[in-house]
Amino acid sequence: MYVCICHAVTDDEIETAVDAGATTVHDVSSATAAGGTCATCHDGIEEIIEQRCGPCPLAGMRVA
Repeated sequence: MYVCICHAVTDDEIETAVDAGATTVHDVSSATAAGGTCATCHDGIEEIIEQRCGPCPLAGMRVA
């Protein structure tokens, strides 16, 4: 299934990037171009990252 329509990136491609070490949307974007244009897919990318790696360790932290 396509996650990023702008760059025609599928969930399989994002999963491959995450399995190779991508842990953020920026990492996935660097590896696949997903999320680099309109950002509509960022939530979907984050969901895949959490499914593959667990919750982000920085989730819920506030920046002072």
